[in-house]
Amino acid sequence: MVDLSARTDRLDEYLDRRGLEAVWFAKPNGFAWLTGGDNVVDGDADVGVAAAGYDGELRVIAANNEADRLADEELPDRLHVESFPWHASSLAEEVAARSPAPAAADFDVPEFERVDGGRLRQPLTDGDVERYRDLGREAAAALETVCRNLEPEAPEYEVAAGIDISLSSRDVNTPVVLVGGGERAQAYRHYTPTDATLGDYALVSITAERAGLYASLTRTVAFDAPEWLKERHRAAARVEATALAATEAAAADGGTAGDVFAASREAYDAVGHPGEWREHHQGGAAGFAGREWIATPESDEPVSRPMGYAWNPTVQGTKSEDTHLVASDRTETLTKTGQWPTHEVEPVAVDGVSTEPRELTAPVIR
Repeated sequence: MVDLSARTDRLDEYLDRRGLEAVWFAKPNGFAWLTGGDNVVDGDADVGVAAAGYDGELRVIAANNEADRLADEELPDRLHVESFPWHASSLAEEVAARSPAPAAADFDVPEFERVDGGRLRQPLTDGDVERYRDLGREAAAALETVCRNLEPEAPEYEVAAGIDISLSSRDVNTPVVLVGGGERAQAYRHYTPTDATLGDYALVSITAERAGLYASLTRTVAFDAPEWLKERHRAAARVEATALAATEAAAADGGTAGDVFAASREAYDAVGHPGEWREHHQGGAAGFAGREWIATPESDEPVSRPMGYAWNPTVQGTKSEDTHLVASDRTETLTKTGQWPTHEVEPVAVDGVSTEPRELTAPVIR
């Protein structure tokens, strides 16, 4: 269950700081963060079918054809759903009419300012962390179950379908499923599945979602491993280890996403692949979005804790990626089952960053 008091304390501070009377969330991740519920009917829609707001009290507004279901199946008992006739108005118009002003929203509401929901969702609460652990284990178990049974002649799209089923059976959604056989994984960083067969090896990457939280991970399975696979994967893993160590340092010292990016870029130089960072984003903070922010050279986003971080460095044809929790007293891999091989990886020596070895996910060589 979501700790609603932890949410409202944060929102009280936000309203005071901005001089506002209310704030509203209708984007699915903002709604899920505030209520623990799901307001999605159309997966392609940017805005859900209900808005959750706070004006000193928590409120939910939805059309009458959605209100009962949301109250019965998606929301805590204390949250009453205010309904309006589906044919008479729009969600934005109803929020504008019913909310005290001035106010902010994460979707377009007439005369409301826009709220950056990502900043409010950081850092995670203790309750978020516990639910994140559950999601990470479930996502890794589902993906690894499929990956253990891969065969070189399997088409990429069939593997993707199996992943969808495996995760769905655990009540986990799959907004991102990438399956790249050996040829396409070398050509593209986002290997969206096709009818191509896996061939000599496969990269499989997912972002999994449940109750608004997102976890990302990649697994590598080789049937006839190219001679360069281990070296390139090891290089990518050293960049991931460096980014993770730099995240810890930045969180402790008030650093930024740009500081972590700089350490990652230095790591690419050190492992002999200096240009690879240009070919794909390096990841960033994770939680109530696949990435709450993505690190770039100029990023000034604060690095907070406790928070999820999913770094995904690539070296052509390889990728190292898991979702990790960085807290003040520990760092742990959330997307871990203990049933997939790992290897000890030492971060690159970067000024101010620990070189303590990390246990990261290794390729499976069959």
